[in-house]
Amino acid sequence: MSGRSLRRHVTSGLMTGLVAVLSFTAVLALVLILGDLIAKGAASLNWDFFTKNPVPAGQSGGGVANAIVGTGIIVGLAALIGLPVGVGTGLYLAEYGAGRLGWIVRFVADVLNGTPSIVIGIFAWTWLVRPMGGYSALAGSVALAALMVPMIARTTEEMVPRWRSGTHVGGPRSASWREPRSPASSPAAWSASPASPVRRRRCSSPHSAT
Repeated sequence: MSGRSLRRHVTSGLMTGLVAVLSFTAVLALVLILGDLIAKGAASLNWDFFTKNPVPAGQSGGGVANAIVGTGIIVGLAALIGLPVGVGTGLYLAEYGAGRLGWIVRFVADVLNGTPSIVIGIFAWTWLVRPMGGYSALAGSVALAALMVPMIARTTEEMVPRWRSGTHVGGPRSASWREPRSPASSPAAWSASPASPVRRRRCSSPHSAT
């Protein structure tokens, strides 16, 4: 082995070892922090923690019942608003979106998919929170629905051809949404719909939702 080749192997081994040590250190720090949180917080996890509202600062006890209920209300309202719009938009794009209007809708959906959630929040605050005189579950639901719609629409558009190829080859266009039975497409469609509030990311690619 030449001196140059030996030097390259030694350098590669040193860098690999350094990366391994740094990675282990970073993971170890996270594990220690997580372990400390579990050790100190496990004693506070009881039935009252999930069923009682928070208490004023300085007092013991209290829980997060209001946060749990509020989250359920906001996500539920957002799903009622976003799912019909998103699925309907995706079906339109898949079946009738070959023209210029379809291109515009896809472009807007991709832009919204890549828009930071704080921007949507600013619009919701300007158009809903200020006119209503304060924060509300409706304002939060509308903002969350605006984040859900483009992802659901683009994923539904991607899934419709699988529905048609799976069960409705040569059939009418309406069959692709009246009887979606393709095993290959169902999991992706479900994951794009109710789970989209959790899975929302700063990405403009429609394939990221699948």
